[in-house]
Amino acid sequence: MADRIVSPKNKPEEVGLDVSLRPSRLDEYIGQDRVKENLRILIEAARARSEALDHVLFYGPPGLGKTTLAHVVANEMGVNIKVTAGPAIERAGDLAAILTNLRKGDVLFVDEVHRLGRMVEEVLYPAMEDFALDIIIGKGPGARSIRLKLPEFTIIGATTRLALMTAPLRARFGAVYRLDFYDQEAMRTIVRRSASILGVTIDEEGVAEIARRTRGTPRVANRLLKRVRDYAQVRADGQVTAAVAQEALSLLEVDPLGLDDIDRRVLRTIIEKFDGGPVGLDTLGAALSEEPDTIMDVVEPYLLQLGFLDRTPRGRVATRRAYDHLDLPYVEPPQPTLF
Repeated sequence: MADRIVSPKNKPEEVGLDVSLRPSRLDEYIGQDRVKENLRILIEAARARSEALDHVLFYGPPGLGKTTLAHVVANEMGVNIKVTAGPAIERAGDLAAILTNLRKGDVLFVDEVHRLGRMVEEVLYPAMEDFALDIIIGKGPGARSIRLKLPEFTIIGATTRLALMTAPLRARFGAVYRLDFYDQEAMRTIVRRSASILGVTIDEEGVAEIARRTRGTPRVANRLLKRVRDYAQVRADGQVTAAVAQEALSLLEVDPLGLDDIDRRVLRTIIEKFDGGPVGLDTLGAALSEEPDTIMDVVEPYLLQLGFLDRTPRGRVATRRAYDHLDLPYVEPPQPTLF
């Protein structure tokens, strides 16, 4: 599933592409208007007081621009940004080395912040609250604690699993913002902007055709645009029209709603093998030869957003919309027996 073209997860070979398409200022950032307005006020107030920005936490599904927003905030504040990830900070000493290299006002961006270890979090608490680093020297009865003063800095955390963050860590972020999926107008603007940066010749019908299949996710939009550009270069005259986009995306098995073969396979398995459900996640994973967590984290969110899937106490159920989309006759799921 990691190789899906509609996966919102980033791929190593696409990091350079994402950076080249990334906006650097709030005015260039498309969508998330409520979050942008709150950030603008936060930034202007901090700059007016000549203070470091309060700690910020972004959460929401992958691919919606949390990393991009962190870089935008650093650019707007005119400070440097240091990028790391929760799993990369294995020991408390790793975090201490990073924090002691920060300058006044700098931003430390921690992706997947919910995956920080407990010992690392313990070091982070005084650093976030008091801008201090507590170091234990020695062992046993002779051990003593030394507190090192740190310059004021800002931690920007990003997570796709807010519920997995510990309450003490969550409480230390002064500003918490959720990023939502983008509407079609915003997605068309993103596709149009990315095409301009990449030098892709595309008409409005081509823009609309790609935008409607992006699952409301900018990262997916850029990935689809790149693949359609390649198809247009090899199989067409290099210009992306609605017909060219349709042909390219059909070849990639991405349907008009942005569902790919794996999405449709999950729905068909529920409908055809389990009579529409309910079916437990473990059973569904076994039937598909996929890990249950992968289905829950990678496939389900978009199907739930479309209303194609329903989570019930007894398991997953395919809705009437899923039947209609797959052009299958609808069968009412059995009701639980009441005793």
